[in-house]
Amino acid sequence: MRLRYAGTCRLCGDDLRAGREAIYERATKTVRCVACPSVTEPAADIAGGSARREYERRKNARESRIRSSHPKLGWLILALTDEPQSTRAWERGAVGEELLASRLQELPDTARVLHDRRIPGTRANIDHIVVTPTGVWVIDTKRYKGRRPRLQVEGGLIRPRSESLRIGGRDGTKLVAGVTTQVESVRDAIADPAVTVTGVLCFVEADWPLIGGDFIVGGIHVVWPRLLVNRIIPANGASIDADTVYRRLTETFPLHR
Repeated sequence: MRLRYAGTCRLCGDDLRAGREAIYERATKTVRCVACPSVTEPAADIAGGSARREYERRKNARESRIRSSHPKLGWLILALTDEPQSTRAWERGAVGEELLASRLQELPDTARVLHDRRIPGTRANIDHIVVTPTGVWVIDTKRYKGRRPRLQVEGGLIRPRSESLRIGGRDGTKLVAGVTTQVESVRDAIADPAVTVTGVLCFVEADWPLIGGDFIVGGIHVVWPRLLVNRIIPANGASIDADTVYRRLTETFPLHR
């Protein structure tokens, strides 16, 4: 959009004068450069980069279709209609990854963080990998604003016990399976049983209770950003060669482009 008021790019901090074209991010009510240097830098780990690019691709393709089909009224149709839910979901996902990445900056210098890494041979990616002197954390970020994750347990006495993840009343167990696959990929890459690999589903802006709320389902930790950072901060425990593990993961899981 063309800015009515001056602003500041959320990513690089550059001043954006009134009248300049910029990208308005509806979810966070912030703006950023159309060609932000911090996003286009090829060598950098950009949290949410692949989700952001997919959102921009879908958004631009829709705008192009509408303007081509309606040369005179395309701008009005775009102004009066919302983007499809499937398109907005990519932007929400990107914002969630960016918010968690900002929180992960609070980790001590002994922690090394990889963002948006592709799993070789697949179209899937790992949102964040954190390597610490005591282990590795594989993190999948989800942004379900205002919805509460909870553990549902069934059976136990007469029939077999089963656990599932519920998000705002809906079944989210497939998310657990996704993180489990990511954890297995990281374990295979490290190839060292002495290195502990912990899988995490981190829900950003969810409706967490005032007391408690985190849980483990299928071996995957379900937490919020602040608690995750507190859990990751290395405590006393077995020390690993973090530099070697970090290099191996960097080589195995390339940036998702």
